Amino acid sequence: MNSLTHILAPTDFSGPSRHAVERAARLAREHGARLHLLHVVHAGALERLRALLGADAAVEPELILDANRQLEALAADLGGAHGPGIQTGLRKGSVLTEVDAQADTIGAELVVLGARGAGFVRRIALGTTAERLLRTTRRPLLVVKQKAHEPYRRVLVPVDFSASSVAAITLARRVAPGALVVLLHAYEVPFETRMRMAGVDTQRIEQYRAQAKQSAHQRLHEAAAAAGLRPGQWRPCLLMQDPSLAIVEQEQEADCDLIVIGKHGAGMVEDFLLGSVTKHVLAESAGDVLVSTARTA
Repeated sequence: MNSLTHILAPTDFSGPSRHAVERAARLAREHGARLHLLHVVHAGALERLRALLGADAAVEPELILDANRQLEALAADLGGAHGPGIQTGLRKGSVLTEVDAQADTIGAELVVLGARGAGFVRRIALGTTAERLLRTTRRPLLVVKQKAHEPYRRVLVPVDFSASSVAAITLARRVAPGALVVLLHAYEVPFETRMRMAGVDTQRIEQYRAQAKQSAHQRLHEAAAAAGLRPGQWRPCLLMQDPSLAIVEQEQEADCDLIVIGKHGAGMVEDFLLGSVTKHVLAESAGDVLVSTARTA
C-alpha cells in the first residue's frame, strides 16, 4: 500500500481550521509526506473592500501581507511540533477554483479541511459548496471535526458492495494503515413491507432475513479479501437498519475516530451528485470523515 506523498490543507486561520492543519501535519509526519498549507483570499471579498475604500487602496496589500505572515507563522509552529518541510501558498480568487488548482499543481493525494471555520471552510465542509467541491475534485477529502491527539485507531467503512465501497476500503488502508477497519453493511430484505401487506407469513420473512444476512456476510468477507485485508486487520458489522442511521450510531458503538465513505453508492449513477447518505454522515457524525471521490465503475 503506497504512502501519501503530498497533502494539501487549506486554512482560514480559525480555531477549527487549526484542528484540520494539525491533523494534516500529523498525517504528513506519519507518511513521510510533504504538507502544503494554502490560504485563499476571496476575490469577491476583495472587490467589496475596494468598493468601500475607493481611492484608499493601501489597505489591500496590508491585508495580503498580514495573511502571508499568519501563514508562515502557522507553518513554523507546525514544523516545530511535527517536523520541518512544510510549504505555504497564498492565492487570490475563487476558493474552490484555487483549492483544486493548487491540488493539481502539487499532485495532492489528500485534501484536509476543517468542519467549521470562518467563512469558506464551513461552507466547503457542510453546505452546498461541499457538494460543488466534491463534484469537481478528483482528490479524497478529509473533513476534520476533532482535535488530533493521536493517529487514527479505528476506522469505520460503510460498504454497499459498489465500486465506491471498494475504493473507500483501499483509501482507509492507505490513510490509516495501522488502524483496525470496521466494515459496516446495513442490509434489508427487498420488498419486505410489500410482502407483509400481501400476507406473507412472518416465518417466511424471517427466513428471507436470514438469507439476506448470510449473503451480506459472505460478500463482506469477499470485499475485505479484495481490498487485501487480513484477519486481525478488520472486523465485520452487519445491521438490518437504515444506512444513514447505522453509520452514525456505529461510529459511537464501535468507538471509531474516522469514517471513510464513498461520495455516492450503488444506487447513484450520476457522477456529479453527492449521495444522501454521505451528506447525512458529513452533517451528523461526531468524528472525522474521509470522502473517497473515486468514480464508480
